[in-house]
Amino acid sequence: MDPGFEADFRDFVIDRSGALFRTAYLLTGDRHAAEDLVQSALAKTAAKWRGLRDPAAIEGYVRRVMYHEQVSWWRRRSRVTEVSAAWLPDQVGDGHAEAADLRLVMRAALARLTPRQRAVLVLRYFEDLSETEIAGLLGIGVGSVRSQIYRSLERLKKAAPELNAVRESG
Repeated sequence: MDPGFEADFRDFVIDRSGALFRTAYLLTGDRHAAEDLVQSALAKTAAKWRGLRDPAAIEGYVRRVMYHEQVSWWRRRSRVTEVSAAWLPDQVGDGHAEAADLRLVMRAALARLTPRQRAVLVLRYFEDLSETEIAGLLGIGVGSVRSQIYRSLERLKKAAPELNAVRESG
């Protein structure tokens, strides 16, 4: 890689790796898998770095690579692993400690979803993508995206009913 391009790439990684990791974590539900996903996406981006002209579109390109990589990993995976939590709080209230409890509850609930269910929720509500954009990224139909979102939200409600109480109070 050209030294000038290498410096630009290094700056991009330093500036955006935190945000990319957060998205990867939400997609995978696992810290180590998220690190692998970001690393894989950045390696693929580095190989194409010279051809990426628009600085504003680079992060979108990396995220698209992450989504496609994650879908590929799902397809290769032979079975779905579910993680059960040993303990969930009875109620979630206001304050710093309660916000941490809410994050733990949400993390545990997301871990109970299938990878595709987690992906559609992350893309729709965290990345704020339209159903059409999600369908394009995941290579499925818009109707499938809608049904996945519906099923995912229903499963999330059953997995963590305390999230409904937070939604109703907020």
